[in-house]
Amino acid sequence: MIVLGLNAYHGDSAAALVKDGKLVAAAEEERFRRIKHWSGLPTEAMKWCLADAGLSLSDVDHIAINRNPSVNNLRRALYVLRKRPSLGLIMKRLRNIKRAGSFEDAVQAAFPTEKFRAQVHRVEHHMAHLASGFLVSDFDEAVCLSVDGFGDFASSAWGMGKGDDIQIDGRIYFPHSLGIFYTVITQFIGFPYFGDEYKVMGLAPYGEPKYLKEMRELVQVQSDGTFKLNLKYFRHHSDDVHYTWDNCCPEVGTLYKKEPMEFLFGPQREKGDALEQKQRDIARSAQAMYEEAFFAMLQSLHARYRCDNLALSGGCAMNSVANGKVYLNSPFKRMYLPASAGDAGGAIGSAFVVARSSGNSEPRTENRQRYVMDHAYVGPQATDSAIKSLLDSRSSDIATEQCTVRRMNDEGELCKLTASAITEGKVIGWFQGRMEWGPRALGNRSILGDPRRADMKDILNLKIKRRESFRPFAPSILREHVSEWFEQDDDVPFMMEVFQVRVDKRPQIPATTHVDGSGRLQTVHKETNPRYHRLISAYREITGVPMVLNTSFNENEPVVCTPQEALDCFLRTKMDVLVLNDWMITR
Repeated sequence: MIVLGLNAYHGDSAAALVKDGKLVAAAEEERFRRIKHWSGLPTEAMKWCLADAGLSLSDVDHIAINRNPSVNNLRRALYVLRKRPSLGLIMKRLRNIKRAGSFEDAVQAAFPTEKFRAQVHRVEHHMAHLASGFLVSDFDEAVCLSVDGFGDFASSAWGMGKGDDIQIDGRIYFPHSLGIFYTVITQFIGFPYFGDEYKVMGLAPYGEPKYLKEMRELVQVQSDGTFKLNLKYFRHHSDDVHYTWDNCCPEVGTLYKKEPMEFLFGPQREKGDALEQKQRDIARSAQAMYEEAFFAMLQSLHARYRCDNLALSGGCAMNSVANGKVYLNSPFKRMYLPASAGDAGGAIGSAFVVARSSGNSEPRTENRQRYVMDHAYVGPQATDSAIKSLLDSRSSDIATEQCTVRRMNDEGELCKLTASAITEGKVIGWFQGRMEWGPRALGNRSILGDPRRADMKDILNLKIKRRESFRPFAPSILREHVSEWFEQDDDVPFMMEVFQVRVDKRPQIPATTHVDGSGRLQTVHKETNPRYHRLISAYREITGVPMVLNTSFNENEPVVCTPQEALDCFLRTKMDVLVLNDWMITR
């Protein structure tokens, strides 16, 4: 049975293909369109998924989209009657719902020569989120929690996952949302673009929680572990806020009311203004407020279900700082975080909801284990012949940059040479195998550097990234060495948690240790990425350090997808070495 799952008409549009109960391909549309967070119908990702599996649209039995306009409509109607939001806001919501409703016609238009015979399923947004965590985990049962901006008129949902089933027991509905709260702070301190919330998280360690009292005026934690927004500071629920979602990078208008917000925090920072300590303190206070509300939810859910396993999802589950404190601030003992917890992950979640409910597989028994997503390497890849043809066609460009090209026939030698270059302070473009699913570079589309060099952050920002100086770089560490270098020991294959680096180890890895002593780690397994594991092992043999600095292979663009994009990025920046599978290009 073939199921094509989609996140469509929202930021980070994506497609995922499930065949006979296993994920065989998945990719975000932005990687093909080269527009960050691209929103719309992910036609290029759909076409790639099908082509990669050797299928056509006519082979697809089911299409699942992570949105169901028919759910929670009674609550929508009651809200409109009670609150009377602006007519423009109502019409905008109706147009958005209508677009999702006509999605079959849009799919057929994207595949004009192919027969569309699939049954279409609209999966509630938060059910898709919950499924993206639980149904691909190794848990037999777990508490399931989705914390998001909004989807299908709700911002959060929770319940219990058992076997192949998830039962939603509660939701937090529009207009209350931790995601909206975090976005409001992001906008207020001068980061206006869709997806900029991670900048607040990166800025927070440079500040103090001096505005936590004011934050509690915005977000009010309830005695049952839920929360409410103080709506007098927000305008997403009442005004005609500008949104653009179709065939573009998403745009979101101002979500807060300026006068009451400035009464609380003083003047907002305009985009481009210098960052002051005030913004650092506001960021730290917002992170503290988010954690206060988040951990109240976790405490309440554990008390209710008495289960130590947690499957966490939703856009707010990208908050790796809070995720890294789950074991410290809640009773949960084990946690699964998907590689893409945000809306893109709904493509996988919705596909598995349908796969589990459409006769795709029998209920699990002792002899049949479910598919577990323990790695994210399910995207496009390049053949050796394609890379050779590219290098031949671009030989003059490569020669102009005074680069040498060498094909390495011995993987061990390739890893040793690359590791040695890292120790010399060189910046490495590392392009291997299948592209990662999700927003994190996990060792197949990565830029690598030496974590021991205190100046490596400045080198990377000068040579390639050209981004804010406060944003940290991540360590990829051999799984077997985590407890030696970090204060917690857990498997973090998707770089979704931040742990404190052991105090005695911090001076050894200044480039990957944030200002507060933390690091957003990725654990690397020999079983799931043997070449990356071998490279880090080679670096360890030289230095004694079992990790490398890892950041995404891009330059103010989506992560590179093809060898052409990797080579272009290498040539236009000051990167020192590019490794394309077995090919090494050296300046």
